[in-house]
This record gives sequence, structure tokens and C-alpha cells, in this order.
Amino acid sequence: MKPTMAPTTSSYDNGTDFLLYDGECPFCSAYVKMTRLKDAGVKLQLLNAREHTDLVEKFAAQGFEIDSGMVMQLGGATYFGADVMHAVTALTTPASFFNRLNKVLFSNRSFARFVYPGLRAARNLTLRLMGRKLIRP
Repeated sequence: MKPTMAPTTSSYDNGTDFLLYDGECPFCSAYVKMTRLKDAGVKLQLLNAREHTDLVEKFAAQGFEIDSGMVMQLGGATYFGADVMHAVTALTTPASFFNRLNKVLFSNRSFARFVYPGLRAARNLTLRLMGRKLIRP
């Protein structure tokens, strides 16, 4: 039997663009912080998937499994996994070394899709070593 998830405890404006990520994953959290989307003027709500279980379930029902990738809703379009990283490169500015590197690596959609499974595997291994559970085991 699948354990039930805790109810959503934080607010979310249903009409707002957002990036849904694992707030307990050190890589995901660092990526979201280091891209500095807000500094680039991007109006994107950053949502910790562990606090927004209603959205996690909504997207899982659509085939977007949060433990397999971040979900971004922007301008009416939904992006998932490698496509999130690819889309984020278009939103950020080259203000930091990280953003310039991110743009070089992930502006190519094919490369992003090639490398993303390795990034996901590293995330899952890291969570396991840290004693943290997947969002939807």
C-alpha cells in the first residue's frame, strides 16, 4: 500500500507560472538558487514539491513523475525534466559563471535529454545516502 502524502501547507496562486522541484534534494535546491531566476526578472514561483503534494499528484496523473524530473509551467506550457533545464537557459541572464555554464550545457535540447538521466540517478543516490525518501516512493 502506498503511503499517503501530507496535505499542501503552503500557498500557490493557480494562475502563476511555477517551477516545481524537490526542496530536499541538494542538487535541485542549488540549481534553483544558482540560476537566479528572480534576479533575471523572471516571475516564476519556486515551489518545493514536498510542500505541494496536490500539484505532485496532479502532474503524476498526467505522466509527469516528480521523482523523475522537475516540472515547470510557463506561459501555459508545461515542461518536464531535461526540458525544464533547457527552457531555464532561455530565461536566465549570463550574470554568473553558473548561468553561462548552464547555457553552454543545456541550451542544446539533445544534450540536455542525454545527460538528464545521469543527473536524476545522482539525485536519487544522494537522497538515499542522506537517508531521505523519494517524494512518491
